[in-house]
Amino acid sequence: MDVIDAIDARRAVKHFDPDHRLSAAEERRLLEITIQAPSSFNIQHWRFVILRDPALRARIRRDYGNDQAQITDASLLVLFTADLKAWSKQPERYWANAPQPVADLLVGWMGPFHEGREWLQRDEAQRSIGLAMQTLMLAATGLGYQSCPMIGFEIEKLAELIHLPEDHVMGPMVAIGKGTQDPLPKPGQLALETLVVDNGF
Repeated sequence: MDVIDAIDARRAVKHFDPDHRLSAAEERRLLEITIQAPSSFNIQHWRFVILRDPALRARIRRDYGNDQAQITDASLLVLFTADLKAWSKQPERYWANAPQPVADLLVGWMGPFHEGREWLQRDEAQRSIGLAMQTLMLAATGLGYQSCPMIGFEIEKLAELIHLPEDHVMGPMVAIGKGTQDPLPKPGQLALETLVVDNGF
């Protein structure tokens, strides 16, 4: 599917075939495409928690997920998290294949850019999550699957359940699978004139 068509076709689908399974090759392909998303300084902050265990999913749906069916019914359920301190953990690995002068320059910038700016560390991590999420959903659309981004769950409780490290941050989940119902019509896009400002407000 053409990327423009995938962007236009992608919708948040709430109802999935609970009996459908992605093959291991399909899942790997989706994740391989997902990590092609851009990230600040190529840090690749994202850490994907694949929620596989049916009992775990049922517990999340029942106790922390507002009884959303896609938590248990989707073929693939990905919880997006990010490492806030990824910029300080062997930063040279992010530029291992770059020309040495480029690698030295960018690795040298990472520390001064992030050090002591916790708000920026969190912002960059969440931006990276967002870019990876959209990449995953468009890849799923291109492969003939449907998706649903989800934030309607108890973030703190789920963080405890998955033993989220202290230097990581939670993001949304994305459910992927075979949709069983057509999505509702698009609720409405704001006019470009409302959203686009030339040169400043």
